[in-house]
Amino acid sequence: MAGIVKGYVLRVGNNIDTDQIYPGRYLELTDPQEIGKHAMEGVDPFFLRRLKHPGILVGGKNFGCGSSREHAVITLIHAGFKAVIADSFARIFYRNAINLGLPAIICPGIAQQVEDGTYMEIDLYDGLIRIPGSDTEITVAKMPPYVMAILEKGGLVSYLRSASRIEK
Repeated sequence: MAGIVKGYVLRVGNNIDTDQIYPGRYLELTDPQEIGKHAMEGVDPFFLRRLKHPGILVGGKNFGCGSSREHAVITLIHAGFKAVIADSFARIFYRNAINLGLPAIICPGIAQQVEDGTYMEIDLYDGLIRIPGSDTEITVAKMPPYVMAILEKGGLVSYLRSASRIEK
């Protein structure tokens, strides 16, 4: 994962829970590619038809509330989302996203500033969201260095594996 994430926006509303992100009826699936085909079905069964790859999911308040299942993040990653930006996140979803290598960026009011299909670039190092072709530049909190290190390795497991190789 590079420090710059680029993609097209798909928006959702407030209080999107993990069962809307990845409906429980698919929990028996184990192939991540199959899991990704069901992203956001609880919001709109045809949601992914609107996705221009790569995608950036933009949500409102309390994104990822509900159960603590990691499937919600896995489905977003394998559906083609490169980042999630929201007004706020449920704590467990936020941590699952970082642990699985999906940037989760807190940006109050973002859903009112972009439309579906908006192309944006997110600079995770500088804490900036840019919309090319416009003067729009939104400042967000920079990711702490330890979070960036996890994201750069593609998630916590890869980060820990690489750290244990370094220490040996």
